[in-house]
Amino acid sequence: MSSDEVIRVEGLSKCYALYERPYHRLKQFVLPRVQRMAGRKPGCYYREFWALRDVSFSIRKGEALAIIGRNGSGKSTLLQLICGTLNPSLGLLHTQGRIAALLELGSGFNPEFTGRENVYLNASILGLSKAQIDERFDKIRSFADIGEFIDQPVKCYSSGMMLRLAFAVIAHVDADILVIDEALAVGDAVFTQKCMRFIRRFRSTGTLVFVSHEMGSVLNLCDRALWLHEGRLQQIGDAKTIAEQYLHFTQQLIYSDEVELQQTSVKPVTEISPQPSQPVDYGSEFYVDDNLSDANGWKTGAGEILSVEFENLSAPGAVLQGGETVRLRIRAVAHQSMEAPILGFVVRDRLGQDLFGENTLIHSAESPLSVSAHSLFESGFEFVLPMLPNGQYSVMASLADGDLYQHIQHHLLHDALILTVSSSKVRWGLVGVRFHRVFLRETQ
Repeated sequence: MSSDEVIRVEGLSKCYALYERPYHRLKQFVLPRVQRMAGRKPGCYYREFWALRDVSFSIRKGEALAIIGRNGSGKSTLLQLICGTLNPSLGLLHTQGRIAALLELGSGFNPEFTGRENVYLNASILGLSKAQIDERFDKIRSFADIGEFIDQPVKCYSSGMMLRLAFAVIAHVDADILVIDEALAVGDAVFTQKCMRFIRRFRSTGTLVFVSHEMGSVLNLCDRALWLHEGRLQQIGDAKTIAEQYLHFTQQLIYSDEVELQQTSVKPVTEISPQPSQPVDYGSEFYVDDNLSDANGWKTGAGEILSVEFENLSAPGAVLQGGETVRLRIRAVAHQSMEAPILGFVVRDRLGQDLFGENTLIHSAESPLSVSAHSLFESGFEFVLPMLPNGQYSVMASLADGDLYQHIQHHLLHDALILTVSSSKVRWGLVGVRFHRVFLRETQ
């Protein structure tokens, strides 16, 4: 391992023996030995299942790596190997530093012990002495916030309470590497936000390995993503690119043999430097760049988006500033007839998180429109443009056919437009609002 690597995996594989009948285990334990002693070729009474096969990657100190993939792809197995709760069948795995893991809820806990006793048990497994646990116990109890249940057996806990106690422990063991496997999905909103705040603080000093099916969390927390499929490494790279490739893959599985999604582009979005401007009082300035020809996405061939445009309705031709009424227009062509075409868009930040969007589905339900092959059609969305912080944003545009419950995406472009924002007003949060008045005064 190099000095900046904390996890290195080389050709890692994990194989399980699957037995069709319980007595086959006994046969496998006894008969091969007898057969070898008799000079015969030993029999095999199980079949092999490779949960992981030949996986290699490394994680540097301070990185955040997401592991994504369908259920059964080997994500949890990989995490258990990293944490040392499983031994690999083949390959090498090196780790450096203390690892704190939140895997299956209840792992590391004894259901007959109280919450207090399990704090001491779990924290000692993670490497803390009794004196260190005594010193941190009040903080752990406060973080978990389960009240008097801290002295009740954890077998009486709900899944949310179990999560609270487990996360409170790993948050106070001074870990170098934090491993989280989808467990946050069961928490309530308040505690999930508390966990996310801790993870963001942890990222400034530690290394994160994060498994989730929720792409918003992946893009928000992680620099890179590793995609597993049927136990093999499918792709690894920056989180946004891998998330888009995985979305394409899962959509194709949903559509099965109905349509074939063709990759339209794999070009990265070009970074565009904001145009210089003096600080102004009205908020944000938007510079719109047409990226349609280089946009990543897919299409089925049934229809195609031809253009995506922003129009300033308040002051035609002026720079978009935020706070004025605009129209986003999407033009498309049908290569084959469509019973109920749907056009829509989503504005995303640089991490790929959805900020806002809309589609024509509701309008189509009220005023159905069908188009014949080779027809041109368009949609328009008029709205008040929000003020956004400095940075780059993208507009995803899509063309579908169907209804709310059953539809097919015929053309999807992740980065149809690039918005570059120069803001002097938005200082906190993902979006800004126009304040009419701010005051501070003494009252009696």
